Amino acid sequence: MDVAVSLPESGRATSQDGSGVFVSKPGEAGLRGLADYLESDMSACNRVIVERMQSSVALIPQLAAHLVAAGGKRLRPLLTLAAARLCGYDNQDGRMRHVEIAACVEFIHTATLLHDDVVDESQLRRGLASANAIFGNKASVLVGDFLFARSFQILTADASLDIMAILSAASATLAEGEVMQMTTQNDLSTSVDQYLQVIYGKTAALFAAACEAGAVIGACGPEQREALRLYGANLGMAFQLVDDALDYAADQAVLGKEVGDDFREGKVTLPVLAAYAAGDEADRTFWRRVIEDSEQTPDDLPAALERIAHTDAIAITLARAEDYAAKAREALSGFAECEIKTLLLDTASYSVSREH
Repeated sequence: MDVAVSLPESGRATSQDGSGVFVSKPGEAGLRGLADYLESDMSACNRVIVERMQSSVALIPQLAAHLVAAGGKRLRPLLTLAAARLCGYDNQDGRMRHVEIAACVEFIHTATLLHDDVVDESQLRRGLASANAIFGNKASVLVGDFLFARSFQILTADASLDIMAILSAASATLAEGEVMQMTTQNDLSTSVDQYLQVIYGKTAALFAAACEAGAVIGACGPEQREALRLYGANLGMAFQLVDDALDYAADQAVLGKEVGDDFREGKVTLPVLAAYAAGDEADRTFWRRVIEDSEQTPDDLPAALERIAHTDAIAITLARAEDYAAKAREALSGFAECEIKTLLLDTASYSVSREH
């Protein structure tokens, strides 16, 4: 028996309380503008997502409905839609390919979130209980596999070897990034370059692929295709750097997940590396105990937040994020001025001013 899954028709973001009323937060205007501009395309993408999440196995749509209720920016599919439109795609083939591939990108992303939450033992996702907290680890892993399979079906139906190559390579890189993060966990000897490789793999690779796939759909030339890939890659780097900063500097109610998750899991992120490098011997002893030795008490998170706050760790992280956002904006310099280009530039700026 199928369980109905529904999404709001609009591609716009919704409030945390589920009211459906978008409440702007500082820096969100850029992303909201992109969602508004692509509202019709995103609504069509949402319909594809809902349709492809249906199954006669009741647990699959039940868990899918939970994921839908949690909301999210849906930035990756928006990037695919935007890139295709920027390159002049106008449904000339009558297939709405950009919508189908955008849904495929979202399925890949959602599948990785389900798997990551199991690996990280996360209890919250976007302010709600995570799927694994409600349905269990086995169900989350298997539904993640189902979503990956759905993405394969969409790619097969599209029949573009270029897009298959782009998204299959990105999927492999996503897995590599998560494995690399696991190997650097609890290791304060991790270099900044190694950390940047991790966040490229776990986040930026799919941003890059989402944009490049849109460029292929729009039949862009090789220079524009590469420009959009670079835009996505740099945007993804900026997003993940800000995520890592927010884990030590955000309001939990706004962030939508538990502040300090990375700390509790012993993840080595740039705020920790910067604070460790800037600290005195007492600070370094603290970080070695809580990160490398995984010996944490209830008082250690507030102590870590205080140490982060007393260094330039957050400023260093955000400055690096701004560098990547600037590179993302620069990547679009070869495109003619138009509304969607402006919105993509604004989205790059939003990536470093957001609160969640």
